[in-house]
Amino acid sequence: MKISVEISYYPLLVEYIAPIKGFIQRLNTYAELVVKTNGMSTQVFGEYDVVMGALTKEIKQSFELPHSVFVMKVINADLNHIDGSR
Repeated sequence: MKISVEISYYPLLVEYIAPIKGFIQRLNTYAELVVKTNGMSTQVFGEYDVVMGALTKEIKQSFELPHSVFVMKVINADLNHIDGSR
């Protein structure tokens, strides 16, 4: 089953940019995933087990920092391939 995840990461640190960039870079190492980033969130697309496995591993690593917050929306559809134009 293909899924789409919108995820935002909020490290509650003064120096918050490096942990966010590191999280996104780690997600980009998974060849099976499509990862798209904008100023508000990161979208991850792929097979359910692959996406959730990658997120579980990378969120756990991010939680090595104290007080890290993640907000996610998970959709059981591949929104990466839906044409938004009408």
